[in-house]
Amino acid sequence: MAMESNIGQYVFFVDDEPEVLKMVGRTLERAGYKVSCFSKAADCLEHLRYQTCDLLITDVKMPEMDGIELLAEAKRFNPLLLVLVITGYGDIQMAVRALKLGASDFIEKPLDREGFLSTVESILKRTIPANPLLNKTLTKTEMRVLRLILDGKSNKEIAHLRHRSVRTIEAHRSHIMRKLGANNLVDLLKRTAEMGFFELPTNHQQRQTIL
Repeated sequence: MAMESNIGQYVFFVDDEPEVLKMVGRTLERAGYKVSCFSKAADCLEHLRYQTCDLLITDVKMPEMDGIELLAEAKRFNPLLLVLVITGYGDIQMAVRALKLGASDFIEKPLDREGFLSTVESILKRTIPANPLLNKTLTKTEMRVLRLILDGKSNKEIAHLRHRSVRTIEAHRSHIMRKLGANNLVDLLKRTAEMGFFELPTNHQQRQTIL
């Protein structure tokens, strides 16, 4: 596997077993992916709302929110998200349900390293270019939402101002991030500065402010 082809691709991995979390996270990092690991589905879901993710890999059997629930919820506000479902308790019905909810693939534990990485690579290659929205023009609504984001407004505040649901604003935010190629808020600020929305302070200005 050519590690260079994986550089810049973000993978979220969710599993409530610490050893599995550590092992898979390390395997993905060694393969060249940028990885964020979560022991709780709710924590992963929160980060998915604000950070770009090229592939979500989730275990099924987890307390509180399981992998199928995470898949369904994540797909509601980011329909384009790629999801690989992993379980040690898999059966045909569960696989069918996951695929119907939009999972890209479904594999069982124990994981074979080469087979697992091959599946991950295969899923990510299905959508090359990985981000079909990249460099697409923002809609008028997305431009308004972007300006409110840059003003420091939360999704809830923007929803109130725009008379829309929080989920709708989350969807707009996800599209904005993907179109601008931003993985997080810092990237978004840099990208919009490059576009001329505002000027980032220079290092000299930053030192003056700190001092």
